[in-house]
Amino acid sequence: MNHTAEVSAHVHRDDAGARMGMWLFLFTELILFGGMFIVYAVYRFMYGNEFALAAKELDTLIGTINTLVLLTSSLTMAMSITAIQKENKTLSMILVGATILLALTFMVNKYFEWGAKFSHGIFPGGDELLNKTNGEILYFGLYYVMTGLHGLHVIIGAVLLSVMMYFIHTDHINKDSFVKLENSGLYWHLVDIIWIFLFPLFYLIH
Repeated sequence: MNHTAEVSAHVHRDDAGARMGMWLFLFTELILFGGMFIVYAVYRFMYGNEFALAAKELDTLIGTINTLVLLTSSLTMAMSITAIQKENKTLSMILVGATILLALTFMVNKYFEWGAKFSHGIFPGGDELLNKTNGEILYFGLYYVMTGLHGLHVIIGAVLLSVMMYFIHTDHINKDSFVKLENSGLYWHLVDIIWIFLFPLFYLIH
């Protein structure tokens, strides 16, 4: 009985440590993007009119669709954790798979959005962009860096969730051990939250 209690306590400590480690990692991510948001705010203050003009080049509809896609993916991710807690392995895998598909949908939309800008010469070093004002050049510089870095996080998240699907399939993640899925969910929610800030900053400027 005492041995069982010791094993249980050890597992609990490992889970708590894993969660703490993930929160610390997420904190560093917030510092990274927080610094970028500060840089954006400074230039937005300096070049307000130019930023508003440059924002008209973006497709608000695509931005809105991608926002809805990521919000839905957060829901499916949360539901997958609930499903594994209720010992519904199949449903949990389906929901993680749906989250991955939504992530890919987001990236496909982003590919076409970036592709449209590149085709019009609006990219770092592009002739069309170089003919614009300094404020507009700065806007698109920040746009590509910040949405590009966010896109990289989406790709990493999709790969991570694919691994989680494998772990659920092989019972490495189950009703009694799902901290890996929880931590993956926290990471994915962070990706969604960052986009919630990026969307109005770049697409809804007036």
